[in-house]
Amino acid sequence: MIFFTNTMTQKKEPFVCPDRQMVRMYVCGITPYDYPHIGHGRCYVTFDLVYRMLNFAEYKVIYARNFTDIDDKLLKKSQAELGDPSRFLEISHRYIAAFGRDMQKLNCKRPEYEPRVTEVIPQIIKFIQKLIDKNFSYVVNGSVYYRVSKFKSYGALSKQSIKDLEIGARVEIDQDKENPLDFALWKKDEIVGYQSPWGKGRPGWHIECSVMVDDIFKGPIDIHGGGMDLMFPHHENEIAQSEGLYDCKFVSYWLHNAFVRINKEKMSKSLGNFLTLHEILEKYDPMVVRFYYLKHHYRNPLDFSYDDLKSAAVAYNRIAHFFEDVSEESVHDVTLVKKNMVVESMAQALFDDLNTSAVFGILFEKMDVLKGDSRAKALVKYFIVHVLGLKLDPVVEKSVTITPEIEKLLALREQARAEKNWKLSDEIRDKLRDLGFMVQDKKLNK
Repeated sequence: MIFFTNTMTQKKEPFVCPDRQMVRMYVCGITPYDYPHIGHGRCYVTFDLVYRMLNFAEYKVIYARNFTDIDDKLLKKSQAELGDPSRFLEISHRYIAAFGRDMQKLNCKRPEYEPRVTEVIPQIIKFIQKLIDKNFSYVVNGSVYYRVSKFKSYGALSKQSIKDLEIGARVEIDQDKENPLDFALWKKDEIVGYQSPWGKGRPGWHIECSVMVDDIFKGPIDIHGGGMDLMFPHHENEIAQSEGLYDCKFVSYWLHNAFVRINKEKMSKSLGNFLTLHEILEKYDPMVVRFYYLKHHYRNPLDFSYDDLKSAAVAYNRIAHFFEDVSEESVHDVTLVKKNMVVESMAQALFDDLNTSAVFGILFEKMDVLKGDSRAKALVKYFIVHVLGLKLDPVVEKSVTITPEIEKLLALREQARAEKNWKLSDEIRDKLRDLGFMVQDKKLNK
């Protein structure tokens, strides 16, 4: 049984799919106006893991992830770089290509569908018109707004009431709106826009995902994923649009990964703590970076540090070297993989809301059991390569870096041994082992 923490209910729930043979999964993609950052990397490695895990559990998964290839940020970038906002597609093509390269390096499988907003403009216009016909939206001066007050369960995902939002919402005053909370479905734009029944314009951000889900899946979906920052207002607005139009549950399971933080703060360009995937992947092997993401539980904030990344490199290399004498390609029957006791334990941990921390804990704990059993090692390696997505090619180490954390543990252990506190000494040795360091003791001086 697979369990997910559903953001809508804020509870861990068993995954139940009405159609056992088909899981419909949609994950919000990037706005390609710049290089993807390390927060994007965490998000898409997380949902690549969901995709792989469900396939391993014998579900057929249809995975869609979009590109928001028309947006205010894109137009500004096009104006700044090319002197013409209407050339925004040149910008989006550049960064979509960069995103693809980074995802390939991180060994993320390509979704079955990667729709772009500019490819579904007619569908967006039809969707908006249906909302107008149902009185969920209204036209003002060539723009169209969603009437939030009409959707009574607005705020259910983010656990906010409409009344509280109206009182305390940080929403810019717009005289065209009936309510400050109403959001744009269609923006009037005479310079960069498409013809519509309401005049020349372009879609608002939130309507795009509702329409792409509708266009691909033709109805409700099982899993909708994305970063925690998208929960409000983006995903809240998607629910209002889709459920307002079709009057049925839009998504069964909402999954959100937590932020990547730098110095305990959310990463942002304005704070000067913005790290791109490209620069990290230039310095570290992509499989080390993937392992670094996976060893942290997806719902816990990840406090990025180079020391932690270096420790991850050591631990990853330990795993890679342990399995380098066997090949997962020798495994031709996946049922044998599932019956292996170590794989079974790792899979149970993974099925428990993607508890990857426990998965790697089990792996390190069972290495002694696996020694000398090449067949069992091949089965476990198959799981690591094909489900966790780690290629397990050893990384050529230029030098071993002893971080301050490791130095402190070594000092504490030496002190424990000097005091003949063998229990504490063994505990620290085990912790060092989990970090990828093997300690070889010398005899103490009498």
